[in-house]
Amino acid sequence: MVNILLTGASRGIGAAIAAALDATPDVALARHATASGLAADFADPAAPARLWDAALDRLGGRVDVLINNAGVFEANPLDTDDWVAGWERTLRINLTAAAELSRLAVRHWQHGGRGGRLVNVASRAAYRGDSPAHWHYAAAKAGMVAMTKTIARGYAREDILAFAICPGFTMTGMADDYLASRGGDKLLADIPLGRVAQPEEVAAVARFLALEAPPSMTGAVLDVNGASYVR
Repeated sequence: MVNILLTGASRGIGAAIAAALDATPDVALARHATASGLAADFADPAAPARLWDAALDRLGGRVDVLINNAGVFEANPLDTDDWVAGWERTLRINLTAAAELSRLAVRHWQHGGRGGRLVNVASRAAYRGDSPAHWHYAAAKAGMVAMTKTIARGYAREDILAFAICPGFTMTGMADDYLASRGGDKLLADIPLGRVAQPEEVAAVARFLALEAPPSMTGAVLDVNGASYVR
């Protein structure tokens, strides 16, 4: 049995990942979700540790895989009076909470001596940036990618593996609003595939990394963006 903690499972990519894992034999899933799972508001600095403890209780004291998917996508224009507060909220939810959970997971795997897997859902914005109102979002996702690579390099000898996924636009509520705000079809012209990704496509990659990716892939960052950004 593989025990997995998934954050941000309420909707969109997280809900699709949860569905893919629920359909997989020999997987026990603790989901961080507002209504149907373990609740935690990552704007609260104490929330990640509480969630980790609740997941351990739910999963019998062992977490084998952590999937950091929770995040917010909130505009923060430069002329906003509380710009710093907006910056700090997004960094707290999108990066710091993931870092805290990753730290707890790495220490848990070191103590157990059996290794583990970390999958971070970042964004294409980590590499190509985002809009002028989303400095904070791009910075948080770039930080998540850098953190993933650091963990992969630092703990591979202990069989602690780390991977990141960088989706582009994905057909979730957040993506719908973003596409509409930027002209919809005109923005799609920047995606050679001609459409945004479906959450199930990102979920398939997350499931593969969590359960099947060979250890030598540790440190890999996989793009799911319809060739709208290639590295």
